[in-house]
Amino acid sequence: MAHGHKSDEKVVYVGDSRVKKGKGFQTPPDYTAFPGKSEAFIPNFLLKEWMVGCVVLVGFLVWTMAEPAPLGYPADPTNSAFIPMPDWYFLFLYQFLKYPYVSEQYVVLGTIGVPAIMFGSLLLAPFLDTGKERRFYRRPIASSLMFLSLISVVYLTVISWDHYQEQLKETNTVPEHIEREEKAREAAESGQEPETGGATGEEEKVALVDANDPAMDIAKKATCVGCHAADLSGNPPAIPALTGVGDRLSQEEIAATITNGKGQMPAFKDQLSSDEINQLAVWLAKQKAPTE
Repeated sequence: MAHGHKSDEKVVYVGDSRVKKGKGFQTPPDYTAFPGKSEAFIPNFLLKEWMVGCVVLVGFLVWTMAEPAPLGYPADPTNSAFIPMPDWYFLFLYQFLKYPYVSEQYVVLGTIGVPAIMFGSLLLAPFLDTGKERRFYRRPIASSLMFLSLISVVYLTVISWDHYQEQLKETNTVPEHIEREEKAREAAESGQEPETGGATGEEEKVALVDANDPAMDIAKKATCVGCHAADLSGNPPAIPALTGVGDRLSQEEIAATITNGKGQMPAFKDQLSSDEINQLAVWLAKQKAPTE
């Protein structure tokens, strides 16, 4: 079909619109002109994602400044009963590093190699998966990898938490945050002010009673001085002082604590004999504040 005065003129049409193709650079239509088609990843989609990420980040920073995380007890390197635990969103990595093929002599692979492959694949996914299909059941490889990753993260998180609970039961340890909540609840029920985390003046002023007693050698044998210090003043509130412990606990309660452990304190029933535990409990029961 020709237009104009020349019957042999060559006419080029664009699609079915019967519009002549003009000369020069032709600006392609926007993606909105094609229903059902997605926009370009770079820069359209990526720019929107960055803007959303910035808004979320600013909101998160405002939240953390308005509601700061509570501080726990001061770190104590001498506390051998402490069980370290990361935040919940790192539990799967924490459990992953417990396996022998990513720890010990393979620790570099577990801490650098595998995470680099995982996060690198996630960053390169838009460039490697360039298929036009967006229905997950039509993308078996990408969908299988996604479901496998989600199942692995959930499984490792659950296993890590269960192992942590088993460790608490084996060592008879009460987590720090639970101990703080119990003390705050007891203080509220008794009408007292809750502890703020500092040492009390009473524990600092109480002196050690009968420091030359043979039970002191038993305390050194049980490595009590390693946590509670040589003068048994401890490091309150993480490690309570044994000076003045007779005002807080009876001889039977002290003996039970030494035997079975309590909180972060391990049990000594396998290290000390019953006679040694009883002798140590009798001596600790004498540790009381002087009466005026």
